[in-house]
Amino acid sequence: MEPVELERELQKPWEELSTQINTDDRQQVVAFLDSITPADTALAVSRLNAEEQNRLLTLLSPEEAAEVIEDISDAQGADLIEVIQPELAAAILEELGSDHVADLLGELDEDDANAIIDKMAPEEAEEARQFLAYEPDTAGGLMVSEYLDFLSDQTVQDVLDELQANREKYAEYDVQYLYVTDEDNRLQGVLRMRDLLFPKRTTKLTTLMISNPYRVNVNDSLDDLHNFFEEHNLFGVPVVDDDSRLLGIVLPEAVEEEKSNQSTDQFLGFSGIIGGEEFRSMPLLSRSGRRLSWLSLNIVLNILAASVIAFYQDTLAAVIALAVFLPMVSDMSGCSGNQAVAVSMRELSLGLVRPTELLRVLAKEASLGVINGVALGVLLGGVAYFWKGNAFLGLVVGGALAVNTVVAVSLGGLIPLLLKRAKLDPALVSSPLLTTVTDMCGFFFVLSFASLVLDKF
Repeated sequence: MEPVELERELQKPWEELSTQINTDDRQQVVAFLDSITPADTALAVSRLNAEEQNRLLTLLSPEEAAEVIEDISDAQGADLIEVIQPELAAAILEELGSDHVADLLGELDEDDANAIIDKMAPEEAEEARQFLAYEPDTAGGLMVSEYLDFLSDQTVQDVLDELQANREKYAEYDVQYLYVTDEDNRLQGVLRMRDLLFPKRTTKLTTLMISNPYRVNVNDSLDDLHNFFEEHNLFGVPVVDDDSRLLGIVLPEAVEEEKSNQSTDQFLGFSGIIGGEEFRSMPLLSRSGRRLSWLSLNIVLNILAASVIAFYQDTLAAVIALAVFLPMVSDMSGCSGNQAVAVSMRELSLGLVRPTELLRVLAKEASLGVINGVALGVLLGGVAYFWKGNAFLGLVVGGALAVNTVVAVSLGGLIPLLLKRAKLDPALVSSPLLTTVTDMCGFFFVLSFASLVLDKF
């Protein structure tokens, strides 16, 4: 094959994958998937139609299908497994790591997830249900169950025999530490792999282990875990319940990945994409619903803001120049308010402010709002005066911007805290709520101030 032709085919890996699927030759499909990068695999699978995706997973063995699932996002993986038979989906999930299984099942609706879990092996099913019981952004939701633990009265020889007997299984584990527990599975200590190299084979683990090791509670938040790994440079940390029973291990890369996913969700929320990640390979109606859920609410919010203009339509008709400055006042105030939102969001994520510290935040933001409001009001008022030569127009526009800036930054600082106290997502709601309020207040201040000095225009 000529290099140019090969390059052209690699630019559209989905076409080659589709061709291979239609041959029903599993070995050819596997060989092609092995020859391309994970990124190309994700691209190729996303461009297949639903029938081809179904045939791909059916054609491959559960282990091979699991490798494909690992190369794509959880949202895309969930879309693939929810349309195949629960028996096949269960077999594929059993080939994945415990944390990946929990992530995929968490993307499905409850009925689909339960249908798949019911077809899993009893031990795997019980573990999946346990993982789903935890919030995804906690230690319980991020931990993995693939770890090695031994009883405190076992010896080095016992550990080596166990590792040798199950070397193929444990080769897939991310093993950096061994954990020592008592008969009730309570965490007693930790061993580094190198601790097993030099002692006598008859040495008991209790004499080698590091007692009272670092640990995190199963309910610790993502921020708690992030701060832990920032402070402690470890390859992993054991997760325990309130009775110190060992439940799993959290790896630092899992924490960083979840932080990244959280940032992505916040960005999508600010952009008006509700319900998580959206891909153009998803069903059309599903994508439409995710966007309309926000756009429909936005219509209502904008009607509320526009109603203020309708109330003062006589004033606006008398001084048409005000129409030029209405969007400027609301937009500039909104920008100031969003700065305050960003600061509150950042301080909440870092634990530098508590949701109850409303008065402190209000005092800090209001004082800043006065300074910035006066500065911006003088600038915009000066523009209005030099444009129309009317000092009252400048006073109305500048005064409205100054007052609205104070309102915007004060609310911008408080709204994330109030939403956090109400157990709502501040990242999703703060910005649109603030925008609506600043628009309404901006229109109200401009038009009400103008009504007071209408005879001066």
